[in-house]
Amino acid sequence: MLFTSLRVQQRGVRWPLPQNGRTCDLQVHVQRTLTNSSRLYSRTPHHSIPCAHPKHDIRQCSLQTSAKFRYRTPNPFSSSISSGYCTHRHHPFAMSSTFTPPVSVDNNQYRLPTNLKPKHYDVTIKTDLEKLTFQGLVKINLDVVAGTSAITLNTSGLDLTKASLTSNALSGEQALEVSTFDKTQERTTFQLSRNLPAGSTAELKIGYSGELTGSMMGYYKSAYEVDGKTKHYALTQFEPTAARRTFPCWDEPLLKATFAITMISREGTVNLSNMQSISEEPLNPGVNTSSDFEEIVASTKNEKWKITKFDTTPPMSSYIVALANGDFEYLESSVEMPLSKKTIPLRIYATKDHIHQAQFALDVKVAVLPLYEKIFDVEYPLPKLDTLVASDFDAGAMENWGLITGRTSVFLLDPERGDLKAKKRVATVQSHEVAHMWFGNITTMEWWNYLYLNEGFATLMGEVIVPDRVWPEWRVNSEFITDHLNRAFSLDAKLSSHPIEVDCPDANHINEIFDALSYSKAASVLRMLSAYIGEDTFLKGVSIYLKKRLFGNSVTTDLWEGISTSSGRNITELMENWITKIGFPVLSVTEDDKGIFVRQDRFLETGAAEDKENETIWNVPLGIVTDKDGKRFVDHSPLLSERATHINLDTSKPFKLNAGTSGVYRVLYTPERLAVIATEAAKEHSIFSLDDKLGLVHDSFALAKAGLAKVSSALTLVDLWKNEKEYLVWSGIGESIAALNSTFWESPETVDDLNALRRTLFSPLVKQLGYDYPAKESPDTRLLRTLAISQAASAKDEGVIAEIQSRFKHFVETGDNSKIPADLQRAIFSTAVKHGGRSEWEAMVKLHDKPKTPQEKIAAIVSLCATQDDGLIKETFEFIEKKARDQDVFYFFAGLAANFKARRALTDYFHQNYDALYKRFEGNFSLHYLVTYSSDYYSSTKDLKKIEDFFKDKDSSKYKLALAQALDGIRARAAFVDRSKEDLKEWLAKRA
Repeated sequence: MLFTSLRVQQRGVRWPLPQNGRTCDLQVHVQRTLTNSSRLYSRTPHHSIPCAHPKHDIRQCSLQTSAKFRYRTPNPFSSSISSGYCTHRHHPFAMSSTFTPPVSVDNNQYRLPTNLKPKHYDVTIKTDLEKLTFQGLVKINLDVVAGTSAITLNTSGLDLTKASLTSNALSGEQALEVSTFDKTQERTTFQLSRNLPAGSTAELKIGYSGELTGSMMGYYKSAYEVDGKTKHYALTQFEPTAARRTFPCWDEPLLKATFAITMISREGTVNLSNMQSISEEPLNPGVNTSSDFEEIVASTKNEKWKITKFDTTPPMSSYIVALANGDFEYLESSVEMPLSKKTIPLRIYATKDHIHQAQFALDVKVAVLPLYEKIFDVEYPLPKLDTLVASDFDAGAMENWGLITGRTSVFLLDPERGDLKAKKRVATVQSHEVAHMWFGNITTMEWWNYLYLNEGFATLMGEVIVPDRVWPEWRVNSEFITDHLNRAFSLDAKLSSHPIEVDCPDANHINEIFDALSYSKAASVLRMLSAYIGEDTFLKGVSIYLKKRLFGNSVTTDLWEGISTSSGRNITELMENWITKIGFPVLSVTEDDKGIFVRQDRFLETGAAEDKENETIWNVPLGIVTDKDGKRFVDHSPLLSERATHINLDTSKPFKLNAGTSGVYRVLYTPERLAVIATEAAKEHSIFSLDDKLGLVHDSFALAKAGLAKVSSALTLVDLWKNEKEYLVWSGIGESIAALNSTFWESPETVDDLNALRRTLFSPLVKQLGYDYPAKESPDTRLLRTLAISQAASAKDEGVIAEIQSRFKHFVETGDNSKIPADLQRAIFSTAVKHGGRSEWEAMVKLHDKPKTPQEKIAAIVSLCATQDDGLIKETFEFIEKKARDQDVFYFFAGLAANFKARRALTDYFHQNYDALYKRFEGNFSLHYLVTYSSDYYSSTKDLKKIEDFFKDKDSSKYKLALAQALDGIRARAAFVDRSKEDLKEWLAKRA
């Protein structure tokens, strides 16, 4: 699954290891909460591993422990014994390489009982788009693993009707009644009149009904307009735990089963699911439906309905099941796969008003699907791959197997007026979701603490490795440094961060870990590993991993095993702390006459880490760039695996650590060395690459924020690079200075001085590049022009503002958008509203209501939020309540958060409307964005206390991480302001 992101101009931001003296892999004591309960684990030496069950001697199990032993969650449903599984049925829980057995066990607290294993689901759903309801019948084939007198499974928001059970071990059919329903854990229990014996099989049958709500989870409705009338279609969003809102099921990723979907719908609509349809015909009750469906089809008399049956899926987790019903149109293509030689039909579906903008997303699928099969050397197993474009969608996109779904903004591109950033967004999102067809769908994490195995890989493969092979001119690997690595650093530098592999036993809190750590940091760590061992070796190991876990579930050590096999290295030892520990290091580099001393410490945005927060030692690939006979030379061999070390190096020549900024760490040089590096980097034929320069920019400002360097030092580096030509370097500079602006937003004099600096940097670029976009210019030039105009306008360049206002006026008066290039529409609209009044604001209301493209609508939203008029700010809040789609509310919050004039009003609005907003978004991913955007811009301890006081009596369990991270951000900015204001003021005064 991928999330939407929105750059905010004013904010400048987007939204086991070997120890000394260690004699054994397992002789490190680590305390950690187990994946599926609150019990505490501590690592013990490999010679004695106690079992979770008090009467069970682990030596009687099939485990053969050693320093290299691979722990994994035992699958209690497997008919065979796999290496590393404990066969005793009372030993049901995971022992990954970072865990040892539990001190106490509460098997039922968060996870479903393991006495029953679902093998196959027959799901029949009737969708009524007129009444906005659905009815269903699910038949579940079960293996009875352990004798049981009860059946417990997941349901939520469904009205259960008849339920019954048949078994090969019992005569007759048992009618079932619900005995308990646990609302918190969303579990329904049926008590049985006769026990099911171990080793038997059974079929559970449950009828149910539900409403198609606008919740954007489960099976829900989405609205669109046709000839001025509102119509609806229905689609699903199950990840992480909403399949239970559409049919009763065992809704956990480990509990894979096959699914056969049957859909009953009104004639004239289209039914979609994971597999291809094997039959579709008019509904004829009693003829093409059995007596089981009498209640479902009773209301179809005298009306035209149809029934569509879909082929059975491979074994899969419930969260990637999908279905949709509506008045859809489609575009179609196909591709021959390199391994199977099969021709796979590819379609993209959308409503009539959107389908003409869907061609590029389809083209992306054609380009990338065969590449994945070739790279992974694993066949794509399904007979088709569809994409459905949704008008209402909580996340960005979702990797349902065979039926990808997502927002209009990530799948639609106007073929006549598509801007480059939008085009890149469509390409990377579609590619990301296609990557999931392997990572997540063929091979699935055992539980949500291994989410990064899905999302980190899909981010690296789908947004870097594969797009780079299709669109090398986009330089996505370099862009990754700003878009993902720096984003991950920003979050992971907080005390409230969490490990990549994060304990999340309670399914109610899973939404919180879909963040920059599970996506961007995970991808960054995997990218670092790939750079260290070589991409070909890395991908070979990934292929081995996938082949070993085909249609199964995996944990971290499965991945390390595969890459260890391909590389001949102990990858578990190399990578463990990068995955299981919070944070990342900063390397301090000092020099003597023989070389350099390098020391690692945990990096925190608030300053030097205290001893208790600085215990982790990472294995750090140093990647040293040096000058060898006038040419760039990179030594990839040095690995820092202790607190500090000395490296022999000729320091009379230029050098730099972290070649290509592939490592997940920052580097602190002495001011003198940084000046030498910056001077060398400014040369036309420098040994330091574009990626090296990006790392230097981001490191310099981050180190200044943390008090490890002066902000004046970072700004001096920028001054040295004022003749820079690379777009991505300018992007990093612009983002960093805008972040300073955002931090000092309530210090008008400092903001004015920073804006003056921005004008001296970006206004010359505007004069050089102009406002027009030639058809055949390079992507970098196109992006640089957009950046320069946006930055200059934001910095109040009067000439740029006047030009923008002129173009906007022509557009409003004539309706002709020829003077508003697609790449500039957000900058032009927001600048016009910011420096205008009611007429400009109302023009954006009209554009919002009747946009020609998704990008135009987002531009209108951001622009509405740019107004400086108090009355219009108030009307914007009213607009949010009355007119904004739920999926768009976070765009409004992000836009208002970027507007210094609206920030305090936004906080007040969120606090005053907290209960309504919480209820509106309680189950959605959007909730934590609202918490962040309404508070994460303050820079004083006084404001920190106000925010803390507001949330004191609130149940923050669904957004506690987002809140903690926002509060940490305020603390860091407050400390930065106190520490750096005089240094910044002095530097700006000297430059002026």
